[in-house]
Amino acid sequence: MQFKKILLTFTTALIGAVSFAVNQTQTIQAASDEWSEPVVTLGTSLTASQKQGTLDTLTASLNGADYSTITVDGSTLVKYLNPSGATFTTNSGVWSSAMVQKTSAGSGINVKILSYNGQNNITTITANQYKNAAVTAGVSDANIYVTSATPIDGSGALAGVYAAFAQNGDSLSQSQVTAAQNEMSTLSDITQANKDKDGYSDAQLNNAVAEAKKEMAAKGDNVTNNQITTIVNNQIENNNLTNIITNNQKTAIINMLIKIRDSGALNSSSFKDQAAKVADNIQNNAKDIFNKVNTEENRNFIQKIGIAIGNFFKSLFETVQSWF
Repeated sequence: MQFKKILLTFTTALIGAVSFAVNQTQTIQAASDEWSEPVVTLGTSLTASQKQGTLDTLTASLNGADYSTITVDGSTLVKYLNPSGATFTTNSGVWSSAMVQKTSAGSGINVKILSYNGQNNITTITANQYKNAAVTAGVSDANIYVTSATPIDGSGALAGVYAAFAQNGDSLSQSQVTAAQNEMSTLSDITQANKDKDGYSDAQLNNAVAEAKKEMAAKGDNVTNNQITTIVNNQIENNNLTNIITNNQKTAIINMLIKIRDSGALNSSSFKDQAAKVADNIQNNAKDIFNKVNTEENRNFIQKIGIAIGNFFKSLFETVQSWF
């Protein structure tokens, strides 16, 4: 009997020790997902005063905490952006800059474009476009701040984000980065073409794309072209863009998502979660837009017919019941 008690005590202690060791390993693994400090990427074309102003702008939220810096030059643009069809050279100038702050697993991707001396100098790429491109490229769980000392499209900042992840050992797939750049170009062109149309917003387009990615990830990397087409049609409808997005633009979105599938992005276990969090983030940051999108008046014609038919049969059923 005494021996059994000793054995039971030993076994309990051993189980506890193993459990502690597993928990510690999980904690270490979770902690390793976070960087030791944020990384600031600085465009090589900045003057000394612009460099300091950029640092002050990007690191204001750190309240004096440490950060590291890397310089983004023409070679960085060529390495990360040219495979998608861009035509940068090693002599290309870079002004747009970024700060990347890795966050805990599951927190998602958050992007904020910061004004430089009171002016937003990122002229082309929107915060939502940065978010979607980051998901496709394989970036996960990060706060990304972007600014520029001079008006510029913002490509240098995005290349800097990729370089920051590479510096911290989080190498990104070039095929996914290329797909992300194609996505950035496609969405930017569509927003530029529709920006003055009533009922259109960049948030609606990027939410549709993020939701489409989430659906694609749920189906897996064998999702077919026809399934992607159906997903795109549904998301354009859900985001009240049916009468705005042209057939050519819809085809461009479908082809863009096919390239994302073919890049291998859907193989990532975190892709679906990151896409879902981006969609939630977009909707939360543009509640006024999505509240209007989801009103009764903005439901599409087919939805209204379906609701009307449902209500008719419900009323008919209730009437028949009253006869008995």
